[in-house]
Amino acid sequence: KLEKHVIDRRLQLLLAEGVQFQTGAHVGSAPTWSALRASHDAVLLALGAEAPRRLEVPGHDLPGVVLAMDFLERQNRLCAGDPEVDLDKSARGRHVLILGGGDTGSDCLGTAHRQGAASVTQIELLPAPSEARSPGNPWPQWPMVFRTSSSQDEGGVREFALRTERVVAGADGRVAAIEAVGVRLTASGGLEDAPEHRVTLPCDLLVLAMGFVGPRHAAALSTGLGVALDRRGNVATDGRFQTSVPGVFAAGDGQRGASLIVWAISDGRECARAVDGWLTGAPSRLPTRGVHQAFGGR
Repeated sequence: KLEKHVIDRRLQLLLAEGVQFQTGAHVGSAPTWSALRASHDAVLLALGAEAPRRLEVPGHDLPGVVLAMDFLERQNRLCAGDPEVDLDKSARGRHVLILGGGDTGSDCLGTAHRQGAASVTQIELLPAPSEARSPGNPWPQWPMVFRTSSSQDEGGVREFALRTERVVAGADGRVAAIEAVGVRLTASGGLEDAPEHRVTLPCDLLVLAMGFVGPRHAAALSTGLGVALDRRGNVATDGRFQTSVPGVFAAGDGQRGASLIVWAISDGRECARAVDGWLTGAPSRLPTRGVHQAFGGR
């Protein structure tokens, strides 16, 4: 209730400042991207990176296999007071397997516990990192060490170094288990199968939290608006948030790739400065970020 009060108050402040909100709009269809660009002096794309990495194995489309964002969004709607729908995505009374050991996977783990799952197991493709930094991971590099999130502290089983080979259906046609093979690091830092280690893990809800690969409708965005994409499928920018189309800007995960909320907040503020500078003709004082120096240069 407190969070809703804070959000509502912020929305009222924005409305008082003259910001107009148009909800329920399917941008790209009504209005089209070209119409949106033609009717505005500048456009900012803050689309996020919601296109999920898919599980390309037999059985990946069985009933009971759900995407992490669908699983989490359903819970958010329930918390907001919407009727309980999509019971097929509920963890209540079910044995839940989560593929993915990152932040999204941890969110799914905590949500599954709150929904009353019978058991929850979280699986990470990579081997478990060490408790301390390795000599090859010095400061100021991001420390590759074993971490436990607050959701993982609540319980559940964590498994590492497993690659899913097949999703197995039960007698009712719903997911009943996964078959996985162990993996190990190679001398070059890659992964290879360890065929001597194979497991079958039962489940009746499989949540895919394996990361994101760019904006959900990147191809349609590129075709309809003409913006260039980088090699990873994100919207390419020039280092100052402007895309290959003059007057069209992009900020957040849609141009950075899936990242942290603090980066999204920073991008929003800095991009607002860039848009203001472009509209007023003021030279931008934003530092150029090398990773976005050239369109498609990642």
